[in-house]
Amino acid sequence: MTAVWLSIGIVAVINFAIKASGPVLLAGRELPDGLLRIIALLAPAILTALVLVGSISEDGRLKVDAQTAGVAVAGVAMGLRVSMLAAIALGVTTAAALRGFL
Repeated sequence: MTAVWLSIGIVAVINFAIKASGPVLLAGRELPDGLLRIIALLAPAILTALVLVGSISEDGRLKVDAQTAGVAVAGVAMGLRVSMLAAIALGVTTAAALRGFL
């Protein structure tokens, strides 16, 4: 067994233990409303962080280019309540135009 597969197995077991600990520790009780609101905000915050790190950093340095502008335009469009498909199209079009593809 290689080190990669061993690492995957260990991470899978730890992940299962973490996910199983919640129901075991709560024993059927409901979480407080404040905690539920915080948990609901975690996924969008983590997704935003991943998108930003992936789009504006390269080798630990700030990178501002056409991709960054496309993500910014799509983000503004989403903030203005434009449909998801339209926001993605605006972001792609912006990035393509700045790269000279259009």
